[in-house]
Amino acid sequence: MSETSRLDDSFHVFDTTLRDGAQREGINLTVADKLAIARHLDDFGVGFIEGGWPGANPRDTEFFARAKDEIDFRNARLVAFGATRRAGAKAAEDPQVRALLESGAEVITLVAKSHDRHVELALRTTLEENLEMVRDTVAHLSARGRRVFVDCEHFFDGYRANPEYAKAVVRAAAEAGADVVVLCDTNGGMLPAQIQAVVATVLADTGARLGIHAQDDTGCAVANTLAAVDAGATHVQCTANGYGERVGNANLFPVVAALELKYGKQVLPEGRLREMTRISHAIAEVVNLTPSTHQPYVGLSAFAHKAGLHASAIKVDPDLYQHIDPERVGNTMRMLVSDMAGRASIELKGKELGIDLGGDRELVGRVVERVKERELKGYTYEAADASFELLLRAEVQGSPLKYFDVESWRAIVEDRPDGSHANEATVKLWAKGERIVATAEGNGPVNALDRALRVALEKIYPQLGSLELVDYKVRILEGRHGTSSTTRVLISTSDGKGEWSTVGVADNVIAASWQALEDAYTYGLLRAAVDPAA
Repeated sequence: MSETSRLDDSFHVFDTTLRDGAQREGINLTVADKLAIARHLDDFGVGFIEGGWPGANPRDTEFFARAKDEIDFRNARLVAFGATRRAGAKAAEDPQVRALLESGAEVITLVAKSHDRHVELALRTTLEENLEMVRDTVAHLSARGRRVFVDCEHFFDGYRANPEYAKAVVRAAAEAGADVVVLCDTNGGMLPAQIQAVVATVLADTGARLGIHAQDDTGCAVANTLAAVDAGATHVQCTANGYGERVGNANLFPVVAALELKYGKQVLPEGRLREMTRISHAIAEVVNLTPSTHQPYVGLSAFAHKAGLHASAIKVDPDLYQHIDPERVGNTMRMLVSDMAGRASIELKGKELGIDLGGDRELVGRVVERVKERELKGYTYEAADASFELLLRAEVQGSPLKYFDVESWRAIVEDRPDGSHANEATVKLWAKGERIVATAEGNGPVNALDRALRVALEKIYPQLGSLELVDYKVRILEGRHGTSSTTRVLISTSDGKGEWSTVGVADNVIAASWQALEDAYTYGLLRAAVDPAA
């Protein structure tokens, strides 16, 4: 295990995605998932990774056994989670305390009751016995060479009900040898000013090193975490992407970004903050949840600009409408093209796409009007960059980019008496002077059209063999004439190296899909650097 990249012990970033984050509805981590996430978190540079509760379930026990052999932690220390000993027992004889030691983790987090009513109603013991449970367990683990953190569960609610007892739990943990005592807003109901006042008072009255663990039930978990830091906490507990029970926990990424970029604290090894967007998305992939596009710092839309007024200012100085340079967190600025776009938006988007508009105001004006005209009909270009690039190139070149000319297409859906269905499509087109007719079947009319178009074009353009349709979205727009309506289709396509999105709009879903497919294949050939004149 390498110690070279670890920071000093003055401030802790403690991640609990593998335990508290895994309690989110819809997340069910395998051992392999937990190992993958642990690697990502260590790569990011957090100081501590809480792996779960060994002895409480076989999955967590296996994780700790495998992590020792399969992960060479460069930045983080692995932490085992458990509870204080049972009432009326001894820590040295408690099986779950023994399991914590047997996990091999060099750091152990103990959860302890700090709310008097929880002690009496949940643990069914006396307030004094609860303090002894904390003292005995912390002292036992410390004596065996383990570093101990204590999570004071329901601390802020307990403090409100009985502040002296809540502080007595903090003192008991610290005096028994706990390195950090973490104040937990377990119900997530506190606000920043309340957090700051309580943390400051507890710090002054106990002298213990304090941490903060905030749930997000009021939408204030990140703000509450930073408020605790303002009051003197030097240990923050968070989860990747804010995963957690109910509405979640304090989100690791905005907390770390705020500490480094706003507070000036180096809480990650040098250069790791630039990996934040990648790490966030990688963990989202492991837990099989779509990354939030509007998440601060790391979301796809975090530095996306749509309004023409914003674009005009960004053209002069990007910092006028961005609180940081997105590259500092591994993200990028994006210009969205929509009916709100002005000249500056189009010029910046052209630059982003590598198309030099040469300061041609008339050309830019035509593109702006074309976008507004098309979006009025139902097209959307902020979600279909590839279709916009084809539109822009058509205006620059004076004609659409053409690799093939479609003579006709048709799709047939056949319902059979036995309840089965058949979908067949035929495409007739011209490519490189050759007329091609191709027919294919599919599991739906759009899939049949896609296959027929591929069959027709791959004879002329083998580069299309790697293309794959990866996403398909349909939206019915508002009705225009009685019961009729307009349909918008967005298609995402991949060539194995990247993805692009195209849009089609028509009065039926098949025609809209065909438009999006045409653009998708045209753009695929453009990406493959195929010369349309060849």
